[in-house]
Amino acid sequence: MGMQEHGRQSRKETIRPIVAFDFDGTLTVRDSFNAFLRWRVPAWAFEAGLIHMSPYLIGYLFNRDRGKLKARAVREFLAGRSVDEIGIEAEGFCDAVWDRFMRPDALAKWEEWREKGALLAIVTASPDLTVAPFARRLNADVLLGTRLKVDAAGVIQGPLEGENCRAGEKVTRLRAHFGEDVRLAAAYGDTSGDTEMLAIADEPGFRVFTGRP
Repeated sequence: MGMQEHGRQSRKETIRPIVAFDFDGTLTVRDSFNAFLRWRVPAWAFEAGLIHMSPYLIGYLFNRDRGKLKARAVREFLAGRSVDEIGIEAEGFCDAVWDRFMRPDALAKWEEWREKGALLAIVTASPDLTVAPFARRLNADVLLGTRLKVDAAGVIQGPLEGENCRAGEKVTRLRAHFGEDVRLAAAYGDTSGDTEMLAIADEPGFRVFTGRP
């Protein structure tokens, strides 16, 4: 697959129209990261983790800091595990949930843009590590997601590497990848975290996909 996560596209590639899709709730029917965390451990272990995180869950009600809460979830459930291990688990998760997770009308639009020769990007607040198997299966050209801090040995540390990839950060990441003057032929999203990305699209699509498997 030609999926890229870093660096800018060549001039030849940027001649193609760029179309960006949010992932959770747009291509999928629900949040994938929480579902992945729940899927990979026994129910009792997941519930115990949530109890341990309860001060941070309560704190979120006041600070609304999604990045801080996500970093805590990563620390609680994934810290100390290797990128390779979690990558293998993410592949298994993708295989297990694909048929009940992916919106058929969103997939149809994805393929419609592919037939038009568009460069297809997934821009998501979920970790790129856990979304990568879905992006490969979709044959996405680019995946821009929240990055997890990893040490030199490839072990997940807990904090995020950079900002949570939502709201204005989505545009920041698109500009870093495609150039400061990037303009999207179309963009699709379903929450306020996609507003800034939709604003740089000629065809903004907000909550246009409602299909369920």
